[in-house]
Amino acid sequence: QVQFVESGGGLVQPGGSLRLSCAASGSIFSIYTVGWYRQAPRKQRELVASIHSAGGVTNYADSVKGRFTISRDNAKNTLYLQMNSLKPEDTAVYYCNTVISPRTFWGQGTQVTVSS
Repeated sequence: QVQFVESGGGLVQPGGSLRLSCAASGSIFSIYTVGWYRQAPRKQRELVASIHSAGGVTNYADSVKGRFTISRDNAKNTLYLQMNSLKPEDTAVYYCNTVISPRTFWGQGTQVTVSS
C-alpha cells in the first residue's frame, strides 16, 4: 500500500518555474519506479516523467525535455519535479504515480496554472 500527497502547485506566469513535491507513505517507496502524470481539461492523463528506483534512469515526455527535471530522495520518501520555462500548455493537474502490480497508485493531484 502506497499513499501519495502532492504539493507545490500554483499560478505562475509563462517562463516561470515551480517545484512540485510528492510525499509517499511506506518504506517500499525506494524500490519502485515512480512518475509524474498530468491531466489538462478535456484531455487524457499523460506521462510527464518517470524515475527508476535508484534514481539513475529517467524518462521524459518530448514536450517537457530540457525544461523539467524529475528527482527522488529515497531517504525522505519524496519525489520532485522541477519545472522551468513553463508554458500555458503545461497547465494541468499533476499526479504522482506508481505501479505495484497489479495495482496502480495515484495521489490526489496538485493544480499548476501557467497564465499571464
